[in-house]
Amino acid sequence: MKKVFLFVVMIAAAGLFTKHAAAQSKKVVADKIIGQVGDKIILRSDVENALLDLKRQAQGQENVTIPTACQIMEGQLIQKALVLQGEKDSLKISEDEIDAALDNRIRGAIQQYGSKDLLEEIAGKTVYQLKEDFREAFRAQKLAEEMQKKIVGNVKITPNEVRAYYAKIPKDSLPFYESEVEISQVVIVPKANKDVEEYVAKQMLDYKKQVESGKQKFEQLVKLYSEDPGSKDAGGQYTLNRNEKTWDPAFLSASFRLKEGQISPVVKSKFGLHIIQLVSRSGDEAVVRHILRIPPVTDDEIKEATTKVDSIKTALVNGSLAFNEAVSKFSDDENSKFSAGSVAGPNGSVFLTIDMLDKDMVVALKNLKPGQYSAPQVYIDERNRKAVRLINLKRRTEPHRENMLDDYNRIAQRAIEEKKGSVLEKWFKDHIPTYYVSIDTEYGNCDSLKDWKDAASKATANRK
Repeated sequence: MKKVFLFVVMIAAAGLFTKHAAAQSKKVVADKIIGQVGDKIILRSDVENALLDLKRQAQGQENVTIPTACQIMEGQLIQKALVLQGEKDSLKISEDEIDAALDNRIRGAIQQYGSKDLLEEIAGKTVYQLKEDFREAFRAQKLAEEMQKKIVGNVKITPNEVRAYYAKIPKDSLPFYESEVEISQVVIVPKANKDVEEYVAKQMLDYKKQVESGKQKFEQLVKLYSEDPGSKDAGGQYTLNRNEKTWDPAFLSASFRLKEGQISPVVKSKFGLHIIQLVSRSGDEAVVRHILRIPPVTDDEIKEATTKVDSIKTALVNGSLAFNEAVSKFSDDENSKFSAGSVAGPNGSVFLTIDMLDKDMVVALKNLKPGQYSAPQVYIDERNRKAVRLINLKRRTEPHRENMLDDYNRIAQRAIEEKKGSVLEKWFKDHIPTYYVSIDTEYGNCDSLKDWKDAASKATANRK
């Protein structure tokens, strides 16, 4: 049962949009109840659609483990039991939490299908109808998550337990790690001078006039001039929700002031300069197109930023400034500003292999020793802007087999997850017999469902 807990949340969120797509693309086989926990039922389509969705999400990815139908069924049974207990314990889930989860899932579906219109066409329903269709499913998902947190929320682990966990691992099974670095940075993004910014703004006003006069289509100008790689291939299009905090406030505010078809004046955001066209709007959601231009910085601005970074380094070296203070006061990098400048990888880990770093950073780190700072380095950031950074090498490891000295945090994380799994497993073994459980015979060969099938057999016997 322990491994299945890794799939519970993923399975609960999967399959929600697939069933509409399947209904549009082929004749749907009649649905059937294949499981039940208390008054919570599991349909065959719940399992089949979750499996289809997980397979689709894994396309193009390497080393992705797709759960079996038996594991998905167990995940569904687990979720239903958690929901049932959450209701008994009167756990509260706010509508804001549900709305946020629905918005994230809709956004992900739009990205998967390519556009909001295509998603609605495939689903045969509007985005708003989809949200209402799946509101109860997401409420159940959030309730299951909260119940799981209640069960394992107070689970702690001691250093002795970590050592005991590590001692049980066969030495030939310990993972091998390549050389890794832990780094922090202060980043200064030079600002373009006012004359350059005004020149670019005038160009963008000319784009606006071209569209309004009918000489050019907005989407064509996006392809020619926009510097936003995230939307350029989609004609500059985004779907916005005015309640989402991830959007730049100036961009969001300007978008919701427009009428359909109208183009905004030039809008300045933290990303650069925009002109925005409102495609459609319904309530708190809007579909917009935009063109982004990033006013170029000159050598003078780069030199000024480099001088500033160099002065920060001097203050750090002589001890008059702490690194976390430098990050808080000066850094323009949003990804690391609120973590004392720590640079994290795609998986959230601060231990980075060389292949996770850009080539300029590799060069900067080459001759550094732990605790040292690089020279100010000019580079191109992920938004295609010229920036200047100061890199602090906190730690460098040599290629090594996992050990308690170098990898304690990793080992401790695995140990506490195993302990949580054991607590959850015990909780379920204690509680499964207290629920009414029913499992269809088509899942009779699933060894992982033994505890559930035993409970189902007892429930059947008690009814006779």
